[in-house]
Amino acid sequence: MDTPALLRRCHAAIRLAGLAILMAVTTAPAHAGRSCEPQPPSAQAIERGMKLAALTQDLLNLSGARVVLLARAGQDLRRYRLRYSHAGWAYRNEAGAWRIVHKLNDCGAADAALYRQGLGEFFLDDPFRFEAAWVVPTADAQARLIALLGDDAKVKALHVRPYSVVSYAWGTRYQQSNQWAAELLATAMDGDIRSREQAQAWLRYKGYTPTVLQIDAITRLGGRLSAANVAFDDHPNEKRFSDRIETVTVDSLFSWLQSARLGGTAQSVRL
Repeated sequence: MDTPALLRRCHAAIRLAGLAILMAVTTAPAHAGRSCEPQPPSAQAIERGMKLAALTQDLLNLSGARVVLLARAGQDLRRYRLRYSHAGWAYRNEAGAWRIVHKLNDCGAADAALYRQGLGEFFLDDPFRFEAAWVVPTADAQARLIALLGDDAKVKALHVRPYSVVSYAWGTRYQQSNQWAAELLATAMDGDIRSREQAQAWLRYKGYTPTVLQIDAITRLGGRLSAANVAFDDHPNEKRFSDRIETVTVDSLFSWLQSARLGGTAQSVRL
């Protein structure tokens, strides 16, 4: 099959599967937890991404869940012993279609925005590995999240544009994608939360422990000089200068949701 025909088939399948892209909460192309290579994805990558989206949708439907923390493997993070790079909150709307709200950073830029998309778009973003993973929150957490996720104002309440891919888990100067997802959960679970500091206090109280990345000074310097979306100046000096970078990762969120009894065991599917 020629490439244009394959692309037409892929897009038609997305529509038939109910995975069409929704309007973003804000606009402009953006990425998070993925590579930033300049070339467009191949027809094969598009087809595989669509297959993963459709399979994930089927499995989420079978789970009976209304909300899940959904992740993808956009980048190769094996050097840090991490499997997944980016997560967002996926929910099933009243029409029965799955949508995901997540924070995306424009490649190389120092800020980010929130997006509301279909599963097809989520997995068509040049992943390192065609794998999806999710945790189903408790029934109580799902009910609280579903009441919040459809409301743009509530979703944006603790969002800030300044972005660093390694933002300090307990800082407020920057906010990366997984950090936003964690802080959103805090606001859903505690209706009195009005600030990021309060959300982070709730996460500490519930026992969340960020991932500690070992990143030396040379690597930190190179990252800061080469990309606007990498900053380390929000980390406490005593931790930064001992090469301890504490940040929010998908893997740590998955483990914590289970240990805090806020969710079940992580499930995954891979092509």
